[in-house]
Amino acid sequence: MGILGWIVLGLIAGAIAKAIMPGRDPGGILITMVLGIVGAVIGGFIGSALFGTGVEGFFDLSTWLLAILGSLIVLGVYHLATGRSRRAHH
Repeated sequence: MGILGWIVLGLIAGAIAKAIMPGRDPGGILITMVLGIVGAVIGGFIGSALFGTGVEGFFDLSTWLLAILGSLIVLGVYHLATGRSRRAHH
């Protein structure tokens, strides 16, 4: 899958992860897009490391599940990081 495929996959996976993740989102749409792309890449690494499968193709279900999982992880870490920094300043 090319770079454009990763970007599109990450954007969509990030939007799905944002819809799934409970609570208020500290970032805007730009942050969500970037986190989604990073999450898709991390999801591909997780799939390769744990299951011996990488990103098979854009329309493969495992590709989407791994990208969404990676996006949820990255978004969760972002929520934790920004939540703590906001509490420390107030």
